[in-house]
Amino acid sequence: MGNRLFVSVDLDGLADGIAAVQDRFSGASGLNFVDPEGAHVTLKFLGDTDPDRLDDLTDELASAVDDAGVDPFECEFGGLGVFPSLDYISVVWVGTRSGGEELTRLHEAVEERTTTMGFDAEDHDFTPHVTIGRMDHAGGKELVQERVREDDPGVGRLAVEEIRVKESVLGPDGPTYDTVERLPL
Repeated sequence: MGNRLFVSVDLDGLADGIAAVQDRFSGASGLNFVDPEGAHVTLKFLGDTDPDRLDDLTDELASAVDDAGVDPFECEFGGLGVFPSLDYISVVWVGTRSGGEELTRLHEAVEERTTTMGFDAEDHDFTPHVTIGRMDHAGGKELVQERVREDDPGVGRLAVEEIRVKESVLGPDGPTYDTVERLPL
């Protein structure tokens, strides 16, 4: 059994902004919030990864950062969305108001390098987003739909200077995320 790894941009310092957006959904039955302190943009989910592959993975990700040609940039988070649709809500997320283009370029470069290494390719288009909650059942669906349609909250700005390899450790209170590697832009 390997380590459950993913590649991310972490929202350092924006936990309060994420929590404030989550508060707009309080009372939505069936919606489970993520820990605002762990909020991040997933550039690539790698899944169970043999620890012996970490060095190669780190080298490839460093190359991916070079491929993307993205210098440190500012990203502004705000607005709301859902996957897969408002009729059937699985995930509630906050989007980007700026910086999405750079995040997409990083994702595409990471995707290319990791699929060449044999990791599974993404089966859907990349949308830069920060998951803030997951729907377990549709009890609070109407409230969620209303908020997503009518609210356009701001979360804050982030200076993106690195991407990180994170390990998801599943515990009794949900996952915690440990940083395994940092790759500067």
